[in-house]
Amino acid sequence: MSLLRTKTIEQSIADTDEPEYQLKKRLTALDLTVFGIGVIIGAGIFTLTGRAAQAYAGPSIALSFVLAAICCGLAALCYAEFSSTVPVSGSAYTFSYFSLGEIFAWIIGWDLLLELMLGASVVAQGWSSYAALFLEQIGLSWPESIGPDSSVNVLAMLLVLVLTVLATIGIKESLRVNLVLVAVKLFVVLFVIVAGLFYVKGSNLTPFIPPSVPAEGGEVTATTPLFQALFGFVPSSFGVMGLISGASLVFFAFIGFDVVATTAEEARNPQRDLPRGIIGSLAICTVLYVLVCIVITGMVNYKDINSEAALAEAFRSVGRPGFATLISAGAVAGLTTVVLTLMIGAARVVFAMSRDHLVPARIGKTHPKFGTPYRLTLGIGVLVALVAGLTPIGKLEEMVNIGTLAAFTMVAIAVPLLRRRRPDIQRAFRVPGNPVVPILAALISIYLMLNLSLETWLRFAIWMALGFAVYAVYGYRRSRVGREEQTGEVTRA
Repeated sequence: MSLLRTKTIEQSIADTDEPEYQLKKRLTALDLTVFGIGVIIGAGIFTLTGRAAQAYAGPSIALSFVLAAICCGLAALCYAEFSSTVPVSGSAYTFSYFSLGEIFAWIIGWDLLLELMLGASVVAQGWSSYAALFLEQIGLSWPESIGPDSSVNVLAMLLVLVLTVLATIGIKESLRVNLVLVAVKLFVVLFVIVAGLFYVKGSNLTPFIPPSVPAEGGEVTATTPLFQALFGFVPSSFGVMGLISGASLVFFAFIGFDVVATTAEEARNPQRDLPRGIIGSLAICTVLYVLVCIVITGMVNYKDINSEAALAEAFRSVGRPGFATLISAGAVAGLTTVVLTLMIGAARVVFAMSRDHLVPARIGKTHPKFGTPYRLTLGIGVLVALVAGLTPIGKLEEMVNIGTLAAFTMVAIAVPLLRRRRPDIQRAFRVPGNPVVPILAALISIYLMLNLSLETWLRFAIWMALGFAVYAVYGYRRSRVGREEQTGEVTRA
């Protein structure tokens, strides 16, 4: 049996009709757009903007966000073509299975599991810090012994468990709560933009692209970017190179739009609504990011920005400390939606893998009433809660990035390959400029991966080695496609 055996598109679509693995088609274009905004706008808009402006690009960080958005936009086009053509759960995992082959599908599925579950754990820990701060600002307090800085982060665990129950009850119910929370954080972000504009000083925005400052060199360490270690290239701060370095950093503020594709099977009109949801959420978030960048660097000189609490400190510096409470409330709402969305995405990826028998099939069966993969959702929720509550997982946040970029690369490569192999497939949305645009998306993703640290690459290699071992012991032997090749009979769970 070949490692490159593929699952046909027709098989993938037919699997969605199996009663025990059938998801309810309840999502509209608005639901999908809100879903995307819910996961994209998180801690990045409250902290990453200030950190990147202060360390890399100054006021030109707004252009860094535009550049990063263009990079993500290229990948988003590829996701939109695949998810609208083959509206099946699993996102990049499913796309890779019928275009590149089973081993690549497994690699991407394993990557996505890392991205989504680890991402949910990291964000849950961040949420607990904002939640504790918000409680303090409104006159309440949370015991330090079970708070964000303790050995058992009960706040993070409670958040994950509550959201697990919500995600188990149903996708539509989850998105109703998501809609309310997204509305809250969008209100806070818009409030920050409008209120902040009154305190913007033109002198703080000049020069818009600060003069280049060579970065300090040094010995190669575990935190040295792989690109720098391989070629001895040390990027500059500020100037044009600083702008590009800033784009490499803030790129990760956009990660999450691809999670929309994991819900493809639950969209009412996937051919029309999925491209709208993926591209629409990315466009809206880009505009908001750029406006926040202009406000924060206009209110405070980029050299004086507090990189840990940029927005709150900006308003304190102009005599508006009360706004910090509102900003904390927005961060709490914002991070809640991120955790919820990532957990739903993780469940849908493993659901697709279980339907293909690469992981045990019985764990993917849907609930007869809720129409969700309840066993998977509960299991993933418990695991994320334990990791978020009991480990210092925040130090591994770059692992989320490398998993995502690997998935971007595979999806981009798969677009021209499938165009050549299956030109007969009806495509509701087509990536313009094929194959140039997909190849460009893949190259940019690879470049950004190379800018991640050596320790991140080492941890990624260990994770992938573990994944190959699991596939060799279980997935390769139990594969539904592999068994059908051997017996010539269609298998069912």
